[in-house]
Amino acid sequence: MPETILVTGGAGYIGSHACKALGGAGYLPVAYDNLSRGHRELVRWGPLEEGELSDSRRLGEVLRKHRPIAVMHFAAFTYVGESVRQPLLYYANNVGGALSLLAAMQEAGVDTIVFSSTAAVYGDPRRVPLSEQDPRQPVNPYGRGKRLIEELLEDQAAARGLRHASLRYFNAAGADQGGETGEWHQPETHLIPLVLQAALGQGPPLVLYGDDYDTPDGTCIRDYVHVSDLAQAHLLALEALRAGRPGGAFNLGSGEGYSVHEVIQACRRVTGRSIPVTIGPRREGDPPRLVADATRAREQLGWRPVASDLEIIVRTAWTWHRRP
Repeated sequence: MPETILVTGGAGYIGSHACKALGGAGYLPVAYDNLSRGHRELVRWGPLEEGELSDSRRLGEVLRKHRPIAVMHFAAFTYVGESVRQPLLYYANNVGGALSLLAAMQEAGVDTIVFSSTAAVYGDPRRVPLSEQDPRQPVNPYGRGKRLIEELLEDQAAARGLRHASLRYFNAAGADQGGETGEWHQPETHLIPLVLQAALGQGPPLVLYGDDYDTPDGTCIRDYVHVSDLAQAHLLALEALRAGRPGGAFNLGSGEGYSVHEVIQACRRVTGRSIPVTIGPRREGDPPRLVADATRAREQLGWRPVASDLEIIVRTAWTWHRRP
């Protein structure tokens, strides 16, 4: 019988890719999801258990039924703007859900967790590329909640020996190269799918938020990492923890920065479409540059992103968005 991993948020974008990676490595991923922002159709590599993280009785029932050896925790609300408008919602769902999960894991004797964190824990960086030693100074409730959860994991490790890894990824992008899962947010806020939806005539005209930043072409620079590379990092982190190797925080990024203009140009090349753009005002809190130093993930986990070239990212996303 394959060993079981509980994947909270397994019906979501990154969670579903992680389930595929786990299945390919011989594990049985059990997706635990309330489907409020996930999609039943993306659960293909193991069973789906519907439930809320806040429902301790349901969560305990699922843990007893499947007896997982570890948890991958993706379940969270992820819209920065929404977190600013509704901070209580984000703290209740993200931080409260993590508290409930950790309590249930302790009760069930599950002592290993790989946590989906974010570069938003850094806030407005003083330098790039960012390393794990840079200060955690998030500037919005989404990032603050993720920092709190990282601290919860650290405290539980000190008190109870919890083995944990917090994977701080930068801009997740792209889609499964086999076409089995992809990015499916409602509403969509990420740049690449917004550009591709505009190319397909499926969304509003594309607005570029600010072209006067202190960057070579005036637009923000971001580090894009293919979602399948992220999924592989979660698998490597799980296996490192199980082998007794150090956990803690790991940046996940390609180490390359691309401007918004460069992303749009890549989308035009891949799609063969013009994709008109209008210029809007800057969004509050958008730093000019965010690029990862992923040295620790390379050295400690053996992680090497293989699909995070911008053209590959855009091509796989384009294939996904054009599906019937």
